[in-house]
Amino acid sequence: MPTIQVPMNRVEGDLEVKAEIEDGVVTRAWCTGTMYRGFERLMIGRGPLDGLVITPRVCGICTTSHLTAAVLALDEIAHADVPPDAVRLRNVALMAEHSQSDVRQATLMYAADFVNPAHRDLPLFEEAVRRFAAFQGTTVLDVVRETKKLLEIVAIVGGQWPHSSFMVPGGIVSMPSESDLAQCRMILRNYSKWYERRLLGCSIDRFNAVRSLADLDAWLDEKKEHADSELGFFIRYARQLGLTDMGVGHGNFLSVGSLPIPEGSSVKGPGGNGYLVPAGFLREGTISPFDPMGIAEHVARSWFVDYDGGRHPFEGVTLPYASGDEGVKYSWAKAPRYQGHPAETGPVAELLIAGHPLITDLVAAHGASAFARQLARMIRPAINMPAMDTWLQEATGDGDCYRSPGEVPDGDGAGMCHAGRGAVGHWVKIRDGAVASYQIITPTAWNASPRDSADVPGPMEQALVGTRVKDLENPVELGHVVRSFDPCLVCTVHTLRGGRSAGQLRVGLGP
Repeated sequence: MPTIQVPMNRVEGDLEVKAEIEDGVVTRAWCTGTMYRGFERLMIGRGPLDGLVITPRVCGICTTSHLTAAVLALDEIAHADVPPDAVRLRNVALMAEHSQSDVRQATLMYAADFVNPAHRDLPLFEEAVRRFAAFQGTTVLDVVRETKKLLEIVAIVGGQWPHSSFMVPGGIVSMPSESDLAQCRMILRNYSKWYERRLLGCSIDRFNAVRSLADLDAWLDEKKEHADSELGFFIRYARQLGLTDMGVGHGNFLSVGSLPIPEGSSVKGPGGNGYLVPAGFLREGTISPFDPMGIAEHVARSWFVDYDGGRHPFEGVTLPYASGDEGVKYSWAKAPRYQGHPAETGPVAELLIAGHPLITDLVAAHGASAFARQLARMIRPAINMPAMDTWLQEATGDGDCYRSPGEVPDGDGAGMCHAGRGAVGHWVKIRDGAVASYQIITPTAWNASPRDSADVPGPMEQALVGTRVKDLENPVELGHVVRSFDPCLVCTVHTLRGGRSAGQLRVGLGP
């Protein structure tokens, strides 16, 4: 039975994916995080506020998400009373980071596989090359030029991007002036107009009226601008590629809740539970309330010192251990589980738990496929940007942005929110004025986790099972599945047959 290891470039970090293939179909898969960074160990013994500077460096893509999780944990320990305008601007910065990342991932990272030579016989291939050829495609050039402008909002509110530290327990360090807020609104509205013209081919309001697969097909046929938009082209080409039925996993979805609705805001979250991104766990068609104590991390297949079963992050330890030859352990990622189950997180999970009608209808018909993940990612800015605009209008340049909670006392705090890729959590223990324990779970730890103590595959490992690979020398289909999770990892990988290396491959680099 051939075994191939697939290189995953165009993701953030270090990832190796190994798959067993039988009769051209993946029967088992393993996801390996190949780099240990150890931020949890770096934090021990440091001052409580140090995490606001250090942990945003966990990632250069979702840096604001880690800052948000870090400050929420300290808010909880300090019993901070955060002013509404500070909540608004924390949210706006986080959403600006999401909204540019969603478009970049869909068009620069994911769509690069659309021009793989394996697809050259498809009717839309030449159009895909015109749009997405590396460094040349019309879409590529336009997206690079426009998306960076939205990050100016984070720089105005937070002083810089990436790695800002403008959030502190009790609020934010300073309130932008009225002219700064006006500039943020102008940047957002210009970006929204570009997103409507280029990505949707229609207004945000028009697309948000699409509530089912039937509506989506009617929208696609309604105007040439719809079909020729980036979203319209993605839908048409993805159907030719078979993405609508590719990459369906366990069917468990987790949202920890994100973007709290500030007091007095006219923005209303789905379900009225106080968050624009509601929390919940979806399994077997039923959404249950999210219980933070239901999270546990396993290390049975991870290169860390063993413990029995899973541990809640407050009780977790991160002690690296890798003998290099034991064979059972195969990843530097731990295996987070919710109530004992692997759980997918990210845009499709968020929209399913929020009850988004189009994504709910799509997943009911085809499962949470690669197509569903990418569609959810491409339309999420249409949900976020109207709320961003409202919060920027509601914020006042002379508003209260900070209420001192005093010194951060000893205690335990958990900060959870969502990055572009899904749920982020920081669990902090302060003892004798210093960090005694710091545990972080990232979206890719959820999605690209290895097997757990019961040998159950992680979400990405399971989603690869059943994928048909036409050419073992160019397994682009595996890239379609893996990159639909937008994993925060990267690697150079070998091809193996019968357990022995058979050379090196690079996948998805285009013609």
